[in-house]
Amino acid sequence: MTLSVWSKINFRPDMPSPLDLTGRTILITGASSGLGKFACSYLSRLGARIAATGRDEARLAETMSELSGEGHSSFVRDLTPVDDLPSWLRTVVQTTGPLHGLVHSAGLVLTAPLKILTAEKLREVQTINVDAAVMLAKGFRQKGVAAQPASMVFMSSVAGMRGEPALAAYSATKGALIALSRSLGRELARENIRVNCISAGFVRTAMSEKMIAQMPPDSLDKLVSAHPLGLGTAEDVANAMAFLLSDASRWITGSNLVVDGGYTS
Repeated sequence: MTLSVWSKINFRPDMPSPLDLTGRTILITGASSGLGKFACSYLSRLGARIAATGRDEARLAETMSELSGEGHSSFVRDLTPVDDLPSWLRTVVQTTGPLHGLVHSAGLVLTAPLKILTAEKLREVQTINVDAAVMLAKGFRQKGVAAQPASMVFMSSVAGMRGEPALAAYSATKGALIALSRSLGRELARENIRVNCISAGFVRTAMSEKMIAQMPPDSLDKLVSAHPLGLGTAEDVANAMAFLLSDASRWITGSNLVVDGGYTS
């Protein structure tokens, strides 16, 4: 088959966007700030109904005010008590209906050299970054919670792939998410649920801009030069989320999509 014939068969001008999420309900954790907040707005513009969850009620309300379309809902929730997350998801779908996607964007960052790292701090990061992800997945696969088909996306980091001083605890949890997506991708395939991970590089958000403003010029130059394509934006990561939540990635599960401007290359 020639390329011209193949194009006529598969690429028609009237084909819908492969990233169209119209009619799909997506639960996003960490929705009150950072990447989670941007993802809510971005995915709503692609037609998704957003179920946003975060700890801060006022900031969550701000997120909701920025959404496009209708049918969205919000849930104030601290993910730290992880044991009841499966039962909590059953209450969520009583409002939203079955979920077509889940993005675990909530996470804690910890910068601490090993000599001052405590078991308590380690547990705090582990609970939100990993334990909550596992229990959300456990809840998501319950009958009546996930639509068919469905997709889960865990937000990891290049820190889980490339070592940096003082990031041992954070890196360990982000590396765990990569391994988790591989295992659950195989386990949940039989239930028509895909599970993937995104490892993002340094992304410019409101929070990171404050960090950049405090960096010495030489440190900032070093950070930028470590990313051959420059520093990323929240939209770069949201594009990856949309891809993994959409039918465009229907044959992809257990993968780690690296979105880092070449940082790990």
